[in-house]
Amino acid sequence: MTALKVLALSTSLAAVSGCSTSIDDYRDTTPTFSLKSYFDGELTAWGIVQDYSGKLTRRFCVDIIATWQGNSGQLHESFYFNDGTRQTRIWNVNIAPDKSVTGTAGDVVGQATGQSQGSAFNWQYTLTVPIDGTEYDFAIDDWMYALDDKRMMNRSYMKKFGVTVAEFSIFFDKGARLPSCESQM
Repeated sequence: MTALKVLALSTSLAAVSGCSTSIDDYRDTTPTFSLKSYFDGELTAWGIVQDYSGKLTRRFCVDIIATWQGNSGQLHESFYFNDGTRQTRIWNVNIAPDKSVTGTAGDVVGQATGQSQGSAFNWQYTLTVPIDGTEYDFAIDDWMYALDDKRMMNRSYMKKFGVTVAEFSIFFDKGARLPSCESQM
């Protein structure tokens, strides 16, 4: 490959990798997403995990019970994976007057931060994940998109050293209370 082609390819890759989505890109989109309104009461969601190559590695169902007192809430998540693994995460969430969101959970390093604009909510945090008896920290870039007042899509990107190693897709539907995950998995 000639030096000119290498330079052109390098420049193109740098330009593409430098692009990223900003929460402000969703400022004028509808329907408006409200973390507090959507995560209120009981809901069930279904998801998949894909590895770095896009291969489906796990399926799961999650039951969530969300309660609020003012702008402080708790989201109790019970995960049921298709391999029989179960996991619980309890988020303690606060919404500030400027609408920014912070949260903590037992397997989250430090504090999660998030904000919403229009139909989107972006949540970023470091998650500790046990793998084969060793714990690893991964950066999570979590995006929630309101589809309407009952349904939402969630796309999460798990990164290590800036490289995406797994992606999660989760579908939420508050339209009808379905059987709990425990009875489905």
